[in-house]
Amino acid sequence: MMNTQCNFKLPTPLSPDKAWEMALAEGNAILVDIRATMEYLFVGHPVGAIHIPWMDEPDWVVNPNFVSEVQSEIEQLARCGCRVNSHETGIILVCRSGWRSMEAGRALLAAGLGEVYHVWEGFEGELDENGHRSSMGGWRYCGLPWEQC
Repeated sequence: MMNTQCNFKLPTPLSPDKAWEMALAEGNAILVDIRATMEYLFVGHPVGAIHIPWMDEPDWVVNPNFVSEVQSEIEQLARCGCRVNSHETGIILVCRSGWRSMEAGRALLAAGLGEVYHVWEGFEGELDENGHRSSMGGWRYCGLPWEQC
């Protein structure tokens, strides 16, 4: 008997460098920062990233509209003449350290969206031995373009 609980797709992991290269070069890939609004604004975010929170303050529950918001963003880009559609567009997700983006990616894949990737180091990377982020991995550590409010 097959275990159906393990029968799910995972988003393809990307390094921060590969994610940036793909977002720039492909022309049909979008970069979505899924962190909470406060993280996106005050910690910083990749240049050109679209912000659609997977979980947000104050309740920190999964956004029930996440999949439809990503689909809507893709549709809006397509109406503007960008070469995107929900089945062929590469969707690259980034969060703080790669865990939320993996879960959000699973939701997009389960909904039938096309190619879904996640930045496995996230924007800030894992904690180092001193409890600090951005010192041993992640988008910022790699020196990729980012901005903050």
